[in-house]
Amino acid sequence: MSNFSDLKNRLAKSARHYAKWAKRQGLECYRLYDRDLPQFPLAIDRYGERAHIAEYDTGWQQSDEEHAAWVEAAREAVAEVLGMPPAAVAFKMRRRQKGLAQYEKTGAEGQDFVVVEHGRRFWVNLDAYLDTGLFLDHRNTRHRVGNEAAGRRFLNLFSYTGSFTVYAATGGAPESVTVDLSNTYLDWAGRNFALNGLDPSRHQRVRADVFRYLDEARARRERFDLIVMDPPSFSNSAKMQGVLDVQRDHRRLVDDCLALLSSGGTLYFSTNLRGFSLDPALAAQGRDISAQSVPEDFRNRRIHQCFRFDSPS
Repeated sequence: MSNFSDLKNRLAKSARHYAKWAKRQGLECYRLYDRDLPQFPLAIDRYGERAHIAEYDTGWQQSDEEHAAWVEAAREAVAEVLGMPPAAVAFKMRRRQKGLAQYEKTGAEGQDFVVVEHGRRFWVNLDAYLDTGLFLDHRNTRHRVGNEAAGRRFLNLFSYTGSFTVYAATGGAPESVTVDLSNTYLDWAGRNFALNGLDPSRHQRVRADVFRYLDEARARRERFDLIVMDPPSFSNSAKMQGVLDVQRDHRRLVDDCLALLSSGGTLYFSTNLRGFSLDPALAAQGRDISAQSVPEDFRNRRIHQCFRFDSPS
């Protein structure tokens, strides 16, 4: 059994530091620990009065009984440091896998609850799915979108639970289109919209394959002033045409988005694919803003890559 006092000491130090920072920023959700100690391959995030632990698959050999005891000890250590009951600490195993990982149900019911980020409110669930409903590593880009959205028509592709749209709309975007393939997550986005007072007649949700949506939007000669696209690294969903591989397909996706940008418009494209390399033909047009887009509470500075493309005025 690992010596959990090392984990508790490291977590306590981080919690003291980030609690003050988060209060100044108006954040209830933030990362406290990310594999800081090799014997504890965990990511630990605070969500208000609850916590979320993800264990990274290291290939360690443990019996089911040994692993269950280790997991329970980790949950109790985190609960003790953060001053919450162990029942408030969710624990998940993250295995490397292809597909729409965030869409996978865990089998647990979980409980939906509301968290606040920069004055916006979001429904999250720490148990029911592999992901929680709010990708914390994209917080800076959400904030940036909110600051740049006033008076601009907004498009959110691969939208998940619509958090970018919430920022755009509350930042002054008069209308938006939010596109995802999952009814579950479009419904979740709708609840987030309602929570933040968005007018559904001006902020439309569309269930569609993004490739098909982009083709049809180009045919309609649609124009947007601000676009966010955060695709999964890989998807072979039966609902979409073909297979999405972000390394292979990103040039087509970005080119199609650029064709929809109005004069002076902006596209943000991000990916969490490790080892991703932007197509050289796009590199000359875009700007890598990853150093600014990865939040300061993320020790892993390579958790995502984010690029900004600006259409000439």
